[in-house]
Amino acid sequence: MTSFDLDALAALGASVPPTDEWARTQASRRARQPTHLTAPAGSLGRLEGLSIWLAGTQGSCPPRPIRAPRLVIFAGDHGVAHTGVSAYRPEATAQMLRRLLAGDAAVSAVADLVGASVRAVDLAVDADLDDLPAEVTAYKVRRGSGDIATGPALTRGEAERAFAVGIAVADDEVDRGADLLITGEIGVGHTTAAAAVVAVLTGADVASVVGRGSGIDDRAWMIKCAAVRDAARRGRTKATDPVALLAEVAGADLAALSGFVLQAAVRRTPVVLDGVACAAAALVAHRIGPRSAQWWLAGHLSGEPAHRLAVEALQLDPVVDFGIRLGDGTGALLALPVLRAAGYTLAQPVVVDQPAARWGHPDARPTSGGVGTEDRAR
Repeated sequence: MTSFDLDALAALGASVPPTDEWARTQASRRARQPTHLTAPAGSLGRLEGLSIWLAGTQGSCPPRPIRAPRLVIFAGDHGVAHTGVSAYRPEATAQMLRRLLAGDAAVSAVADLVGASVRAVDLAVDADLDDLPAEVTAYKVRRGSGDIATGPALTRGEAERAFAVGIAVADDEVDRGADLLITGEIGVGHTTAAAAVVAVLTGADVASVVGRGSGIDDRAWMIKCAAVRDAARRGRTKATDPVALLAEVAGADLAALSGFVLQAAVRRTPVVLDGVACAAAALVAHRIGPRSAQWWLAGHLSGEPAHRLAVEALQLDPVVDFGIRLGDGTGALLALPVLRAAGYTLAQPVVVDQPAARWGHPDARPTSGGVGTEDRAR
């Protein structure tokens, strides 16, 4: 098993490349060129910024169509769920995973609609799932992470193994041809672990990071606050060692997510992040490789306060805000059509013959420019 000491993590972080400056610059010029579209420069708002980001991650201007988006969902139970921090019993994780694999989950329908394929990986579901496909179960680290309210979620070795799983899965998906990766998580109690990670890495107080998660009442919220407080107190002593922090307060699913989003950046593959668990994992990965955030897009903003704090710390601007709290990738998938539209506006210009056409002059006759074919020359 690979050992991820501080030197190894530093080397991994240093291997993250920046996104392509040439493509970003060309995309920015193209988006703001007065004759590029039959609309004033800047009128497409955030679509321009998204198209520039996509061009930079692809190293191509105009950006190529997204043809093989892949949602990867990491599943794992959290021991803290047994203390009453969630509206659901821990056994619900295995049930949710089975529904997902059967195609009966909400995220399955949304993925079909937007044209994304789905993969699930069991890291720490507290159930016997040997009847599921090996692609799902082969990477399991343990049955349920520990209760972070009273002690570590994982041993150091387990955290390193889970982190390595994330790296391996990212490599596997890129090697299979994924041109955009989307993250998701399934696990009762995951918002508690994510809140503890965010509290440690942002310095926020407990009350400002703990949300209602699955729809908990006031009593459960207070139990959750106490769990995050105690976990974060221990976690702050591990803040300078990202893997030690994952072991102390996160869990196997979040540890794998951290390795996944970091390795995607190493492999020059853009990532759309989903909810609070994915953002918390990305915060840890960002500590390892700060350039990695250039490769990430916040797909949506959930109702969890820790999610907002995490994306702000990463300096990411969520694409949509529909109050989705599922965490399984549903919110991130909704950003995919928007991202595709952004790339399309840059790749399918309508070039005008007369400037008056931009302002609706009745005598102007625009001519279709077709698909952009700018050659990359260096």
